[in-house]
Amino acid sequence: MIDLEALYPKLVHLMLDTVFVVDRDNQIVFVSDACETLLGYKSSELIGTPITNYMHAEDLAATRASIVRVMNGQPHLDFRNRYIHKDGKVVYILWAARWYEEEGVRIGVARNVTALHQAEDELRYMAHHDPLTGLSNRALFKTNLESALHSAHRNRTQLALLFLDLNDFKLINDLHGHAMGDRILCEVARRLEGCIRETDTVARMGGDEFTILLTDIRDHNGIATVVEVIATVIAAPLGKEFEGVSMPSCSVGVACYPADGEDADTLLSHADSHMYQIKRGRLAVG
Repeated sequence: MIDLEALYPKLVHLMLDTVFVVDRDNQIVFVSDACETLLGYKSSELIGTPITNYMHAEDLAATRASIVRVMNGQPHLDFRNRYIHKDGKVVYILWAARWYEEEGVRIGVARNVTALHQAEDELRYMAHHDPLTGLSNRALFKTNLESALHSAHRNRTQLALLFLDLNDFKLINDLHGHAMGDRILCEVARRLEGCIRETDTVARMGGDEFTILLTDIRDHNGIATVVEVIATVIAAPLGKEFEGVSMPSCSVGVACYPADGEDADTLLSHADSHMYQIKRGRLAVG
């Protein structure tokens, strides 16, 4: 006859997830062998110490609130927090925990979801950023613009939206290939990032079109100065690594809140139309 009770400790130590047993004072009274893989500590190093010692400081408040809920009889089966590995790195953990009043212990099963968290972060980044330049994409820019508009309305401040298009960019793709065109777009992105403040936003809307959000505008003359700086920076010669390709100039349209519109779509449309007016005027002069 197999003695199943004698097998239980062996089964617990065989689990890939880590089992913690903690008393009502948060002292660790048992931890399975998998903890050494999870946090880098042997069970002998952890037993008798507060489990809170190993939590990420920024997650302590939320974790303490979760502990209270569990000890009040509400099992927590999907709580996430961060712990600090013995080597100092951050470990993301998914918990299932339950309080056992008769035994006076809280049992938690911890699963390492660091790789999952990193994958989720990457997916969120990819959903909101242009894969070529790393700039904000159209969706994130629209979200940031709407947030800035709410703030501007609340604080009675002004903002400006710039819509930038590269002139004759198609010629670069036609004459030098799309790989060179992509390198030019990345160079434009880096130059635009160098023209704005930390509080501003630059995005690639698609193709060779970029937008810039300038917040908390105090002087409309300052907008004209920014446009001039951008035009000068974009037109600066490329380095030797670009194999003699000339940097295209740009046309920049401007829309101001609240003068040119009070919602995101109206401002984007106004800046886009203004940019094409400038581009048509350039062609007419040329």
